[in-house]
Amino acid sequence: MTSTSNLKVGVLGFQGAISEHVEMVNLTLRSMGLKGSALTVKSEEQLDEIHGLIIPGGESTTIGLLSKRRGLVDGLVKMAGDGMVIMGTCAGLVVMARQVSDLKVDLSSQPLLGLIDMKVTRNGFGRQKASFETDLSIPLLGEEAFHAVFIRAPVIEAVGGEAEVIARYDGKAVGVQQKNLLATSFHPELSKDLRLHQYFIKKVQESTLVS
Repeated sequence: MTSTSNLKVGVLGFQGAISEHVEMVNLTLRSMGLKGSALTVKSEEQLDEIHGLIIPGGESTTIGLLSKRRGLVDGLVKMAGDGMVIMGTCAGLVVMARQVSDLKVDLSSQPLLGLIDMKVTRNGFGRQKASFETDLSIPLLGEEAFHAVFIRAPVIEAVGGEAEVIARYDGKAVGVQQKNLLATSFHPELSKDLRLHQYFIKKVQESTLVS
């Protein structure tokens, strides 16, 4: 593991909003006065180079299949169990769930990491034309509302164990935290608000994997 004087944050690099998260991570590190950078991760070996990981939005089946094909699934599950801080956004939230359904599509073959004890409905807010933006209350980020972008967003139907809901929209859960794991239905990388990425990086700094 690299030194925290040069913090490395991985962004799973198979498909989706990869460049947006890379840009947001680098901007957030600078805003916090930290040395480091984002690293696009495509192999299991690269997991040893990073302190934390983001699984971006995109197409959850593709992300899951490519992660499995490249031999990353077991490594990701182990690293999460060892305390690596992982944040999933939109499709990343779906991939991190233990149980996933879809209102229209058969997902029997969709690979999942099963990291967070939650049940998720994929595209729960509707397809592309149903995308929207709104201001959310996320108490762990402070009193100021967070401007959230929802694109074919999933809905968290239920959580169990140590998972806790951290944000809701229209009575539906859209953010969850479970120890070192964090996931949102929306795309924080498409907002100008850095607070969620700052919160994630602070958790990375506090991680047991950081030396």
